[in-house]
Amino acid sequence: MIRGTGGRAIALAALVACGTCASAQTDAVAVDTAYQAVLASAPVAKALSDIKADDARTLEEQKRITEIPAPPFKESVRAEYYLKRFKELGLDDASIDGEGNVIGMRKGTAPGPKLVVSAHLDTVFPEGTDVSVKEKDGMLLAPGIGDDSRGLAALLAVLKAMNENAVKTVGSVMFVGTVGEEELGNLRGVKALFRDHKDIDGFISVDGLSISRIVNQATGSQRYEVIFKGPGGHSFQEFGLPSAIHAMGRAIAKISDVQTVADPKTTFTVGTVRGGTSVNAIAAEARMAIDMRSNNAEELAKVEAQVLALIKEAVAEENKRWKSDKIGVEFNLIGARPAGAIPEDAAIVQASRRAVGAVSQPARVAFAGSSTDSNIAMSLGIPAVTLGGGGEGGGWHSPREWYKATNAHLGPQHVLLTVLALVGVEGVSKPLLVVRPPRQK
Repeated sequence: MIRGTGGRAIALAALVACGTCASAQTDAVAVDTAYQAVLASAPVAKALSDIKADDARTLEEQKRITEIPAPPFKESVRAEYYLKRFKELGLDDASIDGEGNVIGMRKGTAPGPKLVVSAHLDTVFPEGTDVSVKEKDGMLLAPGIGDDSRGLAALLAVLKAMNENAVKTVGSVMFVGTVGEEELGNLRGVKALFRDHKDIDGFISVDGLSISRIVNQATGSQRYEVIFKGPGGHSFQEFGLPSAIHAMGRAIAKISDVQTVADPKTTFTVGTVRGGTSVNAIAAEARMAIDMRSNNAEELAKVEAQVLALIKEAVAEENKRWKSDKIGVEFNLIGARPAGAIPEDAAIVQASRRAVGAVSQPARVAFAGSSTDSNIAMSLGIPAVTLGGGGEGGGWHSPREWYKATNAHLGPQHVLLTVLALVGVEGVSKPLLVVRPPRQK
């Protein structure tokens, strides 16, 4: 799910005019040349037209996907359906990998770059959640209707348009439905993808809705479950023993006073707390979960070190208060998402931006930071962006999630053009994406 930090709009013309950015100028010219050629291609024009004409069918697909439950770590039923759709749309060799990702390769016509275009299968909602889609006031209402059912449906729309119009690409396109993007899934699906495939040259995640918001920064995060342990005892008879809850309270108070930089945006929160057994008992155990985030790896490391040190300091103070050494603390890392960024003048970012202007006006876009499957690619230095699937929505991660299919076709159109510019179209344009040496690790 996209959880953003905002961004700034820039114009391609300003980038081209930058007298101090020779490489950016060259890339911008190459991007513009590629788009002129791609947009002049009859099969591409027909594919774009078909996506718009097929808008209602794509929406029905989105609803079907939404109504297949995909709780955290239990995405297999939705994965089987997605595999079936891949094969029906022409990816005969598609399969489910060992982690649960659905993967299908659309091979290029020549040795060229390999681009992944993906959306995530999982939702944040627990098993048993009512995921039936309801309609009200022109909106679709259901948990997960936008996040990321829209991305999954948009991917299928792109694949369908490419195959039905025999659009031949120079490079290869790997279509992927990933598992474990949300919450404690900890990006396990995309981590496995990059572990098993060392030759990926670029990565696109379709997550979120707006085509005018291009994510080129990876918001990294560190998440801990912190467990405070002590002797426990009766609140009256054994008064004077240190309390695990009191130690946790001291820690939370200290964490609350932490100051972080505004740019790059760096945040923290104690999200959950629990502990104790009775109102009249000195707590023997207390637990809290803390989330720390930043668009910058160094700032994330700084806030992590500061917070962990403050927790240890709080434990020491609780022990000192009662002249004891009975309170201890354990740190369990429950989530780690690396930070990273792709420069705004990179070909993949420029290609994404240029595609906005090709399908919609005005063509202003905002570059943003967020935590998505693209984090892994960006942290590895592999060109990556996260793009919207089209339409409008809100109420993310809640039972009140809603979706409205306003100009929804622009999402898959935007993705299609970005993909084609990056991998090239046979006899029409050269790939903008560069083939990278295979990674060793």
